[in-house]
Amino acid sequence: MKRFISLVLTGAACLLAGCERPPVDVVQHGYRGTGMQQVYNPRTLEQQAERNVAPPAIPLPPAEGPKASQVYKNVQVLKDLSAAQLATFMVSMTNWVSPKEGCGYCHNLNNLADDSLYTKRVARRMIEMTRFINADWQTHVAQTGVTCYTCHRGQNIPSQVWFTKKDQPYGSNFLGDKSGQNTPDPDVNWSSLPYDPFTPFLLNDQPIRVGATTALPTGNRQSIKQAEWTYGLMTHMSQSLGVNCTYCHNTRSFQEWKGNPTQRVTAWHGIRMVRSVNVDHMNPLTDEFPAHRKGELGDVAKVNCGTCHQGAYKPLYGAPMLKDYPVLKGTPSGDAKVASK
Repeated sequence: MKRFISLVLTGAACLLAGCERPPVDVVQHGYRGTGMQQVYNPRTLEQQAERNVAPPAIPLPPAEGPKASQVYKNVQVLKDLSAAQLATFMVSMTNWVSPKEGCGYCHNLNNLADDSLYTKRVARRMIEMTRFINADWQTHVAQTGVTCYTCHRGQNIPSQVWFTKKDQPYGSNFLGDKSGQNTPDPDVNWSSLPYDPFTPFLLNDQPIRVGATTALPTGNRQSIKQAEWTYGLMTHMSQSLGVNCTYCHNTRSFQEWKGNPTQRVTAWHGIRMVRSVNVDHMNPLTDEFPAHRKGELGDVAKVNCGTCHQGAYKPLYGAPMLKDYPVLKGTPSGDAKVASK
């Protein structure tokens, strides 16, 4: 009898392991009776808030005085800053990316103009990427913008990046071809959904869709398998922002755009922004990184929604760091294809 009770309790524990431990709060943001609600756990929300506090800003000195390119050698990106502004901004970058290693993480301290360290070459491209996001993707980041700290949070490598995963086509004999799923992975909240929802959508441009727009058989290529890839991406987005599905979708039809919260449009632009960052900025850096900084397939680390959001519905809960670092604003490229693809 004791053994039976033990088995029952163990089974119950397994069933409840994926449930949210109370208490929980429910916030209504739609009409009553529609289920447009967000569920939050105050216990975990408090911990999340502590991880999303923006650091105090270091004010930039006035722009007067000699330009950085006149005082320092090999200044390629931040030429428009005064020498004093450049020195101050470098202090901020150090605090954001390499607070333990200091300036030596990117620079040869005996020759600051030296480009031999790959970290310096990558950092230069990252500044350009940040300016690109702030200038060309205001449809997603608005005037709040992003800085190096948005992703790095005092770490050399942001805590949430991804690599293309190696195929695991076969499981046990009865599973057969796993079709890229049935391998529990944190990227899809340990579910049986496809464990790499990023390569098809945040690197490649596969359609993100569950239902088809036409009837069978003509033109309908939306299979259950394709729907599961989409669910994998949506699960990641929900985790990354710390919200449930109704943050972006209406409860009557997840496919229908009419009646959706405005966040869905912002998310639509965000997906395309992330894809552009990976294709146009991260992938071209592949040869710059040493082997130990690459994935098992030799690809460079790439970004997803969690890289910036890290569990918050807005990165750093909307702290407007960009206003204190106008050097990262950038100039719009004017390429309409980039912003609308």
